[in-house]
Amino acid sequence: MNIHEYQAKEFFRNAGLDVPEGKACFSVEEATATAEQYGMPVMVKAQVLTGGRGKAGGVKFCDSMDKVKESAEAILGMDIKSHTVNKVLVTPAVDIEEEYYVGMLVDRASRRVLLMASSEGGVEIEQVAKDNPDAIIKQVIDPRYGLLDHEAMTVSMKLTADVKKARQLAASMQKLYTAFIEVDASLAEINPFIFTPDGIGKAIDAKVNIDDNAMFRHSDFEALRDLEEENPAEAAARKADLSFVKLDGNVGCLVNGAGLAMATMDLVQYYGGMPANFLDIGGSSNPDKVVSALEIILQDENVEVILFNIFGGITRCDDVAKGIIEATNRLDIKVPVVVRLTGTNEEEARVLLQGTDLVPAETMDEVVQKALELASN
Repeated sequence: MNIHEYQAKEFFRNAGLDVPEGKACFSVEEATATAEQYGMPVMVKAQVLTGGRGKAGGVKFCDSMDKVKESAEAILGMDIKSHTVNKVLVTPAVDIEEEYYVGMLVDRASRRVLLMASSEGGVEIEQVAKDNPDAIIKQVIDPRYGLLDHEAMTVSMKLTADVKKARQLAASMQKLYTAFIEVDASLAEINPFIFTPDGIGKAIDAKVNIDDNAMFRHSDFEALRDLEEENPAEAAARKADLSFVKLDGNVGCLVNGAGLAMATMDLVQYYGGMPANFLDIGGSSNPDKVVSALEIILQDENVEVILFNIFGGITRCDDVAKGIIEATNRLDIKVPVVVRLTGTNEEEARVLLQGTDLVPAETMDEVVQKALELASN
């Protein structure tokens, strides 16, 4: 789950990081009233769940109330990468002498939390990695001990020769790790972490992604979810207990098992197609669940064919076939549907499919190739 900057900053404050005051404002009047409370200068920052706010004009420095009003009017309602700005963060502006990047993520290679830091703060870390990968310092964190003092200090001293600043950076990295662990984050970033002219370090930006798999431990976090910002299909999939990610292709994929789903998507691309989604329906033959999955896929106007690739292990293929047939009969599906069922009772499943408009296939290659042929026609 992605959350907004103002929400992420609250987590950082709770972990002891020095974060400037700020308030999310939903109207021009609320923004001007908040700015008046803080005094000039302030920053007015678009709150959307995407990057590139600054380049899009969604971050403004304001040194007068007229400028605050003008900026809030311009930013509220703005479209940034297909995200509509419904709120802005008003926060006191801070004098910046130096900028750094500090971030943490779950690293699959080491299967641990990875600290990344760079002296090139204020720039998208992906761009730094592309243009100057040596500028990124990395430290794998042992979960038994957390980020140790000497590890944090070693990274910090590589960023600055000023010992006082290095100590502040090191302490802030450890506090960021505390926040990361406490909220079960998959990503936490401060970009930039800045030093003022008098040498005080502050986290003036914040980004946190929370691992959905840990939400059962944080029932109160559901209130942080911005439903207006979420993709409607992904929200519907979460409600139906389906694993779904929308993509840009035209082949709708319904598969049981994440590994098989990834392999199916790879094969679609191998044969020259583009998957429209990742969707794992699990081992269920429940028609209601299949209906939900189909309804989600059919929201995508780009879908020209639907592909079922089901492996029946404990779940019997004939039960799955009955579920698919019932689901397709409930819905008005105007695109062809290709079904491959293999595993337990697959012969019985094929007999069931013979009396329907569903197109049967026996192998993964066949189901993908038939789907692509039907899509092209």
